[in-house]
Amino acid sequence: MESEDDEWELCYDDGFVYKRRKRRRLNSPEPSTAPDQNALEKLRKERKKTTLLKLKSKYEKEIVQWQHLSNTLSALQLSSSNQLNEQQQQQNQNLSIPSTSGSAESSLLDDLLSQVEAQEAIIHDISNLCDVAEAMCSKQEEQYKQSLFDLPIWSTPLELMQVLCYDD
Repeated sequence: MESEDDEWELCYDDGFVYKRRKRRRLNSPEPSTAPDQNALEKLRKERKKTTLLKLKSKYEKEIVQWQHLSNTLSALQLSSSNQLNEQQQQQNQNLSIPSTSGSAESSLLDDLLSQVEAQEAIIHDISNLCDVAEAMCSKQEEQYKQSLFDLPIWSTPLELMQVLCYDD
C-alpha cells in the first residue's frame, strides 16, 4: 500500500483537492558530462577547421584558374592591338608610296588578307577562352547539384532537427 502512495500526490488547486500521479523529477546534469562537452566542442572545432581549410583550398584553386584566364585574355588583347597597329602602319605606308596600280592593289589585298587572318586567330583564341570558362562554370554547377543529391534522407523528424540544429 505504501508503494501506491508513493506514486500519487495530493494537489490543491483553487479550493479543489485531488490526487494525481507523481511526475518524475529530472536531476540536473552530472558534472561528469563536462569533459564530454569539452570533447564535443574540440571535435566540433576540428571539423569546422577542416571544412574551412577545404573551402579555402577550393577558392584558391578557382582564383588561380581565373587569374590564368585573365592573363591569357590580357595577352590576347595586347597581341591583337600590336598586330592592328602594325597593319595600320603598313596600310599608311602603302597608300603614301606611289606605285603601279597592279602592285598597289596586290599589296593592299595582302594587307587585308593578313588583317582578316589576325582577326580570325583572335576570334579563335577568345572562343577557346569562352569554352574554358563555360567548362569551369559547368563543373561548378555539377558539383553544387551533386552536393544537393548527396543529402541524406532522414528516417525521423528528430534526426532531421538534430542535423539542422547541428552547428558545423
